[in-house]
Amino acid sequence: MAAVALRGVRKAFGGAQVLHGIDIAIEDGEFCVLVGPSGCGKSTLLRMIAGLEEISAGEIAIGGRVVNEVAPKERDVAMVFQNYALYPHMTVRDNMGFSLKLAGVPREQQQRRVAEAAGILGLAEFLERYPRQLSGGQRQRVAMGRAIVRKPQVFLFDEPLSNLDAKLRVAMRTEIKALHQRLRTTSVYVTHDQIEAMTLADKIVVMNSGRVEQIGSPLALYDEPANLFVAGFIGSPAMNFLPGRAIGGSISVSGGLDLFFDGNAALAKNREVVLGIRPEHFAMAADGAPAEVVVVEPTGADTQVFCRLAGAEVMAVVRERREFRPGETIRLRAQRGYLFDPASGTRLA
Repeated sequence: MAAVALRGVRKAFGGAQVLHGIDIAIEDGEFCVLVGPSGCGKSTLLRMIAGLEEISAGEIAIGGRVVNEVAPKERDVAMVFQNYALYPHMTVRDNMGFSLKLAGVPREQQQRRVAEAAGILGLAEFLERYPRQLSGGQRQRVAMGRAIVRKPQVFLFDEPLSNLDAKLRVAMRTEIKALHQRLRTTSVYVTHDQIEAMTLADKIVVMNSGRVEQIGSPLALYDEPANLFVAGFIGSPAMNFLPGRAIGGSISVSGGLDLFFDGNAALAKNREVVLGIRPEHFAMAADGAPAEVVVVEPTGADTQVFCRLAGAEVMAVVRERREFRPGETIRLRAQRGYLFDPASGTRLA
């Protein structure tokens, strides 16, 4: 195992700058997830850690050793790809042990390490099968097994679950977390799915347009988002945003509705703000603001209600069972809110 450090890392393709000075410290044994929308640079960053992409500036260190000029095979990392990258003409056993064979590991040791990894991943009965004879989830396990047998310092995962169906993704997510808890190998995991990030990570790095927006634990990012981007990206269903004005602590939105009050002195001056309210922070209340029901989505555990509130569409998550009809008026009170500067997007104190 080893810590991974990225210091001032930049990447440019020709004249196009895609990564703008990335600084991330990943502790030994930590599970770090890089999350962000497509095209934000997270996969490029992962490939740079692996040595598959050259860096334009900055340093990457693994286990305290700067690896900028070190070949991928000498970095002691193992990568699990999105498309599995299995050899179709090889059995599961041969796929898992191929890297050991190339490294000149004695055959007896190869077999022992393959058997150990197969036992961890529940693949023992499939060792003589070929990839075409396996399901998507089994192929992904083989790809993970191929990484495990190498006993690397760092595991790198590049959106490994994106080709699986929804139910299998949940199951594999649990398996990956259990595997990390067992092996405690430093892991860097790339995904655009914030649910994967929240459930897997010890540390989340939220990226956008080649920059790091915020780094923290899953609950820290959920409870204390640094800006509008993080607040809107982390959390499902997403946070609602309403433009408004802070006047002496009261937050007024269009239509003159007073939705939120906080005695914070920072709000005392008259200023434009964006009010963020998570769907679960709305509550039904007789003295709440009137909202017209637009669409109702019952999920069983709760009901998601899309409403038109103060000229904007918002979603409220209601825990108790109740019949909602499109067109009816309900009353909502915000129990908690976040304030952001509309120009910079930064969260206000």
